[in-house]
Amino acid sequence: MSDQNSRDRAGTDKKPRHFLRDENGAVTVDWVVLTASIALLGAAVGFTVSSNVPGLADEIAEVMSETELGVN
Repeated sequence: MSDQNSRDRAGTDKKPRHFLRDENGAVTVDWVVLTASIALLGAAVGFTVSSNVPGLADEIAEVMSETELGVN
């Protein structure tokens, strides 16, 4: 009976070691961090562009209204 107990314990001891050495979860975490950083970068770029568009449009309209075209 002691042989059975030692075999059961030996089998369960391998699972935690295998779990700690398994890198599949680490790859998932890397992809989540990479995807989140790309999404945040896209949001930052979108916010920057959208907040500057009205000012640029006003400047373009001002330049166009002051420009005289030499139409014959």
